[in-house]
Amino acid sequence: MEALFIYIAKSTGLIALFYCAYQALLRKETFFNSNRWFLLTGLITAVVLPLLVYTKVIWVDPAPSFNIDYSKLQPSQITQETFELNWNYILIAVYAVVFLALIVKFAFDFYSLNTILKGRKVKQQADFKFIDVAENIAPFSYFDYIVYNSSMYNEQELENIIEHEKVHSEQNHTIDVLITRVFCIIFWFNPIMWLYKKAIVQNLEFIADKEAAKKLSDKKAYQYTLLKITTHETCVAITNHFYQSLIKKRIVMLNKNQSKKRNSWKYYTVIPALAAFVFLFQIEVIAKEKQLVLKGVSEKKESEDIYKIKKNSTDKELNEIKENLKKKYNIDFETSEIRRNAENDLTSIKIDIKNGTQQVQSIQTKGDQPIKSFGIVVTTDKEGSKKVGIQTSDETNDSKTGKKAKFVSSTKTITKSNTNDSNNSDVSAKTDTNINTNISTTVTTDSDNNVTTKVITTDGNNSSITISNSTRSNMKKGNQLVVINGTVMSSDYNLEELKPNEIKTIVISKGTQAKAKYGESGSNGVIEVETYK
Repeated sequence: MEALFIYIAKSTGLIALFYCAYQALLRKETFFNSNRWFLLTGLITAVVLPLLVYTKVIWVDPAPSFNIDYSKLQPSQITQETFELNWNYILIAVYAVVFLALIVKFAFDFYSLNTILKGRKVKQQADFKFIDVAENIAPFSYFDYIVYNSSMYNEQELENIIEHEKVHSEQNHTIDVLITRVFCIIFWFNPIMWLYKKAIVQNLEFIADKEAAKKLSDKKAYQYTLLKITTHETCVAITNHFYQSLIKKRIVMLNKNQSKKRNSWKYYTVIPALAAFVFLFQIEVIAKEKQLVLKGVSEKKESEDIYKIKKNSTDKELNEIKENLKKKYNIDFETSEIRRNAENDLTSIKIDIKNGTQQVQSIQTKGDQPIKSFGIVVTTDKEGSKKVGIQTSDETNDSKTGKKAKFVSSTKTITKSNTNDSNNSDVSAKTDTNINTNISTTVTTDSDNNVTTKVITTDGNNSSITISNSTRSNMKKGNQLVVINGTVMSSDYNLEELKPNEIKTIVISKGTQAKAKYGESGSNGVIEVETYK
């Protein structure tokens, strides 16, 4: 509703602009045809220009956010609604009533015109259709129709009238009259519009008088004809009729000398005003907040899929996980050593995950109790590289507070390996004494594409540990050098004697780095263990 009112206000202002420019600068000039197009341009501009809006975007810093405690805000008191007049509806109702009345009047004028033209004897002459009527009406033209009562004028007067109406018909002045009539219906509330219509119709008469006088031999007789026609008051609306008021002005303009061409600059005086109108009202400024990019935060987005394995996962669900991993990521997923209890809950399962031939990641859980839930996590970054890993979630009692704490252990394996700059391979695994963890797995690939998988497995009572080794290198199982807290252990030392809750970190290395640190003793690999002492 507000937009409609703004549009009407802008259109009204533009109509006033062109009308004032015409009255102040152009009304007394004899550029009648130019004046015609100037006035019509004003009407078109008043309709089109308010619809053209240029949008300008200004970037501003984001406004600071405030944390408001709404619980401390006092609720507003509800006041009893009182009846109020909606002036918008009242104005629209008044506008609609007058608008409809003018539409009815417009339709009635068309009907009256059609009554005069219908069933009459038409005399065709070139592009004109002449109708001689018996009614006492002023001569008029309507497109190519020229209507007159020949019995009311002598031969000289009739010739003057017909030449005048021919100009109206040839230059399609009827279109100008209809356009102004429509604008008066739409902008009936604007008095300037009615004055605008009068100026257009009067200028059309100036054009017809000027062109007709050029073709007539007796200019003085033409002016006498104008005076005679002023006695006729019966005119047909929406037509160009010979009778018009302000005959004095028509005669004055008919005898006025031609204006000098240098005065044509006056038509351009509206351009600065139109430019000011555009800058003031037709430029919409929109403020947008800048997007802050936090330093140190990667702009790359990752997608992450998690395939959950629960204690009550069925063989069918495990098979669906296998199919999805193969279909979506070309990852091999195998299960083995599956055992279930009487309630059909999983008590043991071994998972082997292979991404092609590059890497392997496995997990194994054992025990009489149902396994705890864990997930297969596949992360894909923006470049398409994938990371696959095992995510476990365990609950344990905090020994100090007695409260339950949740631990999530996530080990991810990089499937896109670039290790040409190094011949070394390190594997590390960490545990925590306050956490009951079923498994921790780490996988790495060296420059020779040898795959090494280290799996630390514990039962529910933290009573055993298993370190498994899967590799295609020449490192022989059982020949690794074992170092505990910096002390080299004997070759017959059994790692399984260590309890998981005593282990802080395990680092497994091989290659030149192991040799550089421990000499030939580390040629088959080194297992470095750090305990909590």
